[in-house]
Amino acid sequence: MGIKKELGKKIKKIRMAKGYTQDKLSEMADISQRALSSIELGENFVTAETLDKLLSALDITSEELFATNNVKDPVDLIKNINQNISLIADDAEKLEIIYNLTNSLVRK
Repeated sequence: MGIKKELGKKIKKIRMAKGYTQDKLSEMADISQRALSSIELGENFVTAETLDKLLSALDITSEELFATNNVKDPVDLIKNINQNISLIADDAEKLEIIYNLTNSLVRK
C-alpha cells in the first residue's frame, strides 16, 4: 500500500475514533469535504497546510499520526485512557461517545 493510502486510512481511523463525520472534520479543519474524502481514499496527498489543519482539528501530533508502532503496553494504555477521561469528565457528550465506543468493543 502506498503512503497516500496509508496516511488516508490513518486519518480516517482517527476521525472515526473521535466520532467525527467527514462533514464535521472538514468543517473543523476548514477544508472541503471532497478534499478530505480524496485524502482519506488515498487519491490525493495532503499538503503541509492541510496537514496542519487536520492535526489541529483532530487534536493530535504529527508523531501520533505517523507512528508505525501502534502496539503499546496495556498498563500504559489504561493509564493514558484514564488520564484522557479525567480531562473530559465534565463533557457529557464526549463521555457518551467513549461509553458507546467501549460498549461496542465489548460486544464483539
